[in-house]
Amino acid sequence: MYRDFGTIFIFILMGIVLVYVPLLIQKLVAPSNPNPDKLATYECGEESEGSAWVQFNIRFYVIALIFLIFEVEVVFLFPWSVVFTELGMLAFVEMGIFLFILIIGLAYVWKKGDLDWVKYNVKYGRGRYAKLVTKETQTVKEI
Repeated sequence: MYRDFGTIFIFILMGIVLVYVPLLIQKLVAPSNPNPDKLATYECGEESEGSAWVQFNIRFYVIALIFLIFEVEVVFLFPWSVVFTELGMLAFVEMGIFLFILIIGLAYVWKKGDLDWVKYNVKYGRGRYAKLVTKETQTVKEI
């Protein structure tokens, strides 16, 4: 019983050694002469300006997630197409159901408007608020 735990202990110890020994050797051997050019953030040869903590628009993330979801699901089509003739009619029906679910998901995302890159949202422009007049629009109408 103790031999099993000894093996695990040696495995964990070797894992720690194989991670930290190269880092220690690098710290001792590598030259260290920092200067402003080496400490600057690399931006493809351009001078960095502003903070690195810039907030990106959420639509970049939404488009990336939608792309990722559909790409991962489409990857399942390739192995199926290779062995399609060997699987028979049941596999054809199952893939038809799978593609139908994908098409429903695409239609939902399209209808929701998440595929539109620029969304035009007018303040108080929909539903029961469509005829609401704000102070800004009232002053514009008076001019």
